[in-house]
Amino acid sequence: MAFAQLTYRESLRDIEACLRAQKNKLYHMGIRTKMSRSTLADANERRDWRIYSDLAQSLISTARNLYANEDFGAVLDNTAYAFDASTIDLSLSVFPWAHFRKSKAAIKLHTLHYPEKLRHVKYHDSCTKRTFVFLTNNFTLPALTIADLHRCRWQVELFFKWIKQHLRIKAFYGTSENAVKSQIWIAISVYVLVAIIKKKLKIDDRVYTILQILSITVFEKTSLNQLFKNFNYKSQNFNKDKQLNLFG
Repeated sequence: MAFAQLTYRESLRDIEACLRAQKNKLYHMGIRTKMSRSTLADANERRDWRIYSDLAQSLISTARNLYANEDFGAVLDNTAYAFDASTIDLSLSVFPWAHFRKSKAAIKLHTLHYPEKLRHVKYHDSCTKRTFVFLTNNFTLPALTIADLHRCRWQVELFFKWIKQHLRIKAFYGTSENAVKSQIWIAISVYVLVAIIKKKLKIDDRVYTILQILSITVFEKTSLNQLFKNFNYKSQNFNKDKQLNLFG
């Protein structure tokens, strides 16, 4: 499933076809047996999605330590957590377990659960003439700091937007609750793992660019250090005189 995320596969049949086409290179990837669509479908149904959830949480903990000193727009002495959620629409006839509304199915991605007690903070932006109302479980920070934190929370929304656009969670490889949750947590794990690689290897490229490179080099035996050291699309100078002219 991680292979499917990295290489943008559309279905289990797509995954099967691509892996079989590279059967001589599968051993070093840890795949020891013949890959079939039924095997993938069985794993989606039977392998507990909480395995991937725990993996993602572990990776998030690692990434959090690596990015702890990154500036995010507010100066605090302690860690702050932002809550947000995003909805993925589903077909009620295909995903009958995912009841969202009376005639609609959907699932929600959450970044944090609500605490029991919440503080109500109101902020008026004199520039835009808009008033915002925020909820927080912090009862000590000034209201202006809370407002600044919620402004920074926009990064969480951008994260969900990025996940939806660039990872495979719009179309699912299975229809059961276990299959859907497994795919979502694997997608998040892949994203966080790439973010960890970016930080540890000090790669300047965006996460999206790194994913694009990995999508076409996943079967290569080149180390990641060497792969990204050799790749620098911004500095390559192509000699236009040596390019073939298809219409000349």
